[in-house]
This record gives sequence, C-alpha cells and structure tokens, in this order.
Amino acid sequence: MHASTDPVAPLDAPCSDAAGIAVAFDDILAAATRIAGHAHATPVLRSRLLDAAAGCQLYFKAEHLQRTGAFKFRGACNAVWSLDASVAERGVVTHSSGNHGAALALAAKTRGIACHVVVPEGAVRSKRSAIESYGATIHDCPAGLEARERRCAQVQRETGATLVHPYADGRVIAGQGTAALELLGATGPLPLDAIVVPVGGGGLAAGTAIAARALAPGCRVYVAEPAGAADTCQSLLRGERVTDVVPDTVCDGLRATVGAPNFALLQAHGVEALTVDDTDTIAAMRLLLQRTKQCVEPSSAIALAAILLHRDRFAGQRVGVVLSGGNIDLDALPWRQG
Repeated sequence: MHASTDPVAPLDAPCSDAAGIAVAFDDILAAATRIAGHAHATPVLRSRLLDAAAGCQLYFKAEHLQRTGAFKFRGACNAVWSLDASVAERGVVTHSSGNHGAALALAAKTRGIACHVVVPEGAVRSKRSAIESYGATIHDCPAGLEARERRCAQVQRETGATLVHPYADGRVIAGQGTAALELLGATGPLPLDAIVVPVGGGGLAAGTAIAARALAPGCRVYVAEPAGAADTCQSLLRGERVTDVVPDTVCDGLRATVGAPNFALLQAHGVEALTVDDTDTIAAMRLLLQRTKQCVEPSSAIALAAILLHRDRFAGQRVGVVLSGGNIDLDALPWRQG
C-alpha cells in the first residue's frame, strides 16, 4: 500500500493503533518528494571529540534543527499533504503531549487547514506553547492514553477532521523515514555500519529500518529506549507487544507505548533495542552541549548515551545517530533538578 493512499480513520473510530499498516521504501521516496518544499534537509554533524569518546565515527543527523525543532514535522507534513483536497478541508486531529502536536499544527498551517490537538495534563509547558503558536486548537484532557484517545475521537466526531496518529500511521512512518534517507545519502561512499535512533511509539524507528534495509542492507538499526519505559525492548525480547509498562523517565517524548504496526515493522527488520538509564541520558545531553554546542532534549540525547554505554558493540564502526529533537523547557533543565 502506498502511504498516501492509506484510508483515513472513520469519524467514530478511537485514536488507537491500527494493525496491518504496510509501508515500503517507495513510500519513503514519495514522502521525500512530497515534503521537499516544506521540510528542511537537516545537516549531518561530526565531532572528533565525541568520536574519541565513543570509539567510533559518529554521524549526527541534526533533526533538532528541523522545523518545529524535531523530526516529527517530516511525518506530519507527509500526512497532511497526502490528503485529498475534499478531505483536507475538514482539517486534521491528533493527540500529543508535544512534538507531534506542534509538527501537525505547522504542517496544517502550510496547507491552510484547521488542526486540532488533544493535549493531556502535565505536558511540557514549552511544547504546549509551541502547539498554540502554530495555530492549532488545543483540547485538554486528563493524562493517560485512554483519556487522550477518547477525547480525540470526540473531536473527530464533532469536526470531521482526519486523524493523523502520532506514530501508528503509514503516512507518518514514511515521512519519518526520510531522515534516514537523507542521512544515508550524505555519509557515502562507504555505507554506515549502524544507525541508532530513539524509540517511543516507533514511527522514526520503523521508517529508519525500512530506509536502511533498502539503501544499506548491512547497516544494523538499533533503538535507544529509557530503562524506565522499556516496552519496546521487552516486546522485542518476548516476540509480542508489551503494553503494560508504566513509564518513568525524564525522556517525555519516549513515554508512548510502541504502536502495533511499528512493532511489527521493527520485528520484521531485525531491529535491536538498547536501554539507557536517565542519568546516562542526561550526561550525554550535557556532553553534546559541551562538545558540539548543540542543545537537544533528553529524548534525543539517549541515542548517543546508548552508544557510549555499548562502546564494544560499535567500536571502530561508522554509526549514524538521529538527534531527534531540541525542544527543551529551559526553566527545567534536567541537571538543575534537585
């Protein structure tokens, strides 16, 4: 199935994971063409000091410099511009505690359509403000996935808007895969040996795995996951999706449970998970700021932390690292917490 032809969810459907989503490399290529006039082709950064610290050659895909400050704009933009005009005019809706909501709001703005974002209590203040600044209508709800989905379904019924799920959506997965498409194209002529990306719901990870298999079949894909929210790691080890993990991590962007189609894609592409304690993630976040002057959020720094924790696994290799976002609440930097 081509990503742009995925059926939209019916108006009375819950905002839940949809199994059976098929995404192919051709969908990522189509997404790259579709978003080219809207998304940034972000740079690939290098650091000799971090290479020495990690014992390998690191290629940082700087998605914190993407529009809205995160890779999420890629998937949201592809989804919005995939819609037929008659469907698009009714707007889009999602639930999000931050980066996806802001990304969808801006993507909708580029097409001149309405955007509704269901935001749970306790969302990071700076991320909520970003959603508002891009023109979305915010609908508050209690914390918890069930409450988010229930409120999202209600907004769908009331507005006729099309659901763009944060990660369990073929159009979103294909859009996220364009980051790896660019990374692999910019690090030749030798292929990368590995790529490490953060994982929450799994949209970026799934898209990365599809792109890597097509462009560099020998490139292994790893997902970095908080030890306090390790549902993807448990799912891959058990061979079935684990959904009862209660997240406890400073990585607010990685608290979502891996989506059903996302998990299936990670399984099919042999992706491996590496878990990281928050203290190591925060140390990597500081290290990136000190050595490269790049300010990324914990949910992004976890990818570097995973490599530093597993130096033997990556020793001497060429390793791509997706710095997924840079939306930090500067009044609540993690090393300032008591």
